[in-house]
Amino acid sequence: MNMNTKSKLALSLGLLALPLALLAKSPEKTYVESYLGRSGIPVPVSVVSPEVAPRFAGTQVTLEFVVDATGKPMLISSATPGADAELVSAVTTAVAQWKFSPALVDGLPVARKVVLPVTIVDSFDRAARFAAK
Repeated sequence: MNMNTKSKLALSLGLLALPLALLAKSPEKTYVESYLGRSGIPVPVSVVSPEVAPRFAGTQVTLEFVVDATGKPMLISSATPGADAELVSAVTTAVAQWKFSPALVDGLPVARKVVLPVTIVDSFDRAARFAAK
């Protein structure tokens, strides 16, 4: 499957702002950099976009998981009732490969629950890249 036929991932996170200076970077790198400086939440340090069929463009699925004290996502499940099993599987497989800096409490790493809405888009144009909704 080539890049023209792959659908790409846009994470729609309400608080995520995308500075214009970051638009030239990969969507994955931009997403990771948007979390720099945070410590009370698990911070993604490496993300993997799922490979899904173009028919899922515009579809959103929400995953729930725990980022353990070592930064590994665990217990990943869909929080979207009736979500397509193929889409959930592809997004879950991708997120399982993510790496996080764990949340810190009093300077110590702790496990934290994460709720992650994921929206699939056809392509990453300037308007769609990690668009906040």
